[in-house]
Amino acid sequence: MDLGLKDRVYIVTGASRGLGNAAARQLVADGAKVVVTGRDEQRVADAAAELGPDAVGVALGNAEADAPERLIALARERFGRFDGILVSVGGPPPGFVADNSDEQWRDAFESVFLGAVRLARAAAAELEPGGVIGFVLSGSVHEPIAGLTVSNGLRPGLAGFAKSLSDELGPRGIRVVGLLPARIDTDRVRELDSMSADPAATRAANESRIPLRRYGTPEEFGRVAAFLLSPAASYLTGVMLPVDGGMRHGF
Repeated sequence: MDLGLKDRVYIVTGASRGLGNAAARQLVADGAKVVVTGRDEQRVADAAAELGPDAVGVALGNAEADAPERLIALARERFGRFDGILVSVGGPPPGFVADNSDEQWRDAFESVFLGAVRLARAAAAELEPGGVIGFVLSGSVHEPIAGLTVSNGLRPGLAGFAKSLSDELGPRGIRVVGLLPARIDTDRVRELDSMSADPAATRAANESRIPLRRYGTPEEFGRVAAFLLSPAASYLTGVMLPVDGGMRHGF
């Protein structure tokens, strides 16, 4: 299936590894060009080099106030256009209610929430009809995840922001979508599993609760992300799509 991605230009944040990287790889594989970001200069340079000539990388965090303008300008300068953005960011620190400090909450709010709002706001001002704004969120939008209190507090609010934005931008022909991953086999998920006394048992227990009985692969997530960002999904907006192997039991 041709998704209509050839020569379209997207910004993908948090794309030096994990889910953002998986989405960027699939976009490039389907013919798009990408501007990818990450906070580690060497890691993001390596990621862009691996993606090839249709990618450019910049060391930049979502919380940096000038990030939106810099990234959109780079997309236009390097590739001549700007068609959409996928806002992905590394998960905030794990912990239960008593574990996370005010500083951790503030830092996570800046990167996970306010940084995403700034990026979306800037993109909304620049995109033409047919443009798209995507957010990588979490299954915690619908159901809190034990031990991820900060994420549980921030992701649902960002989903609400995305839904409001979709209502505002719909008349302009600009779509807003969200992805809700659960257990995708990334470094982040493996790190969370490794915090238990028996990581193998933890993974087995998690897999037993997934109807497909396995963790998803980054490639599977990337294919869903590329589809949602593509013109092939032109009538999808305001949706929060679980990518979770069936873990969400509601409709």
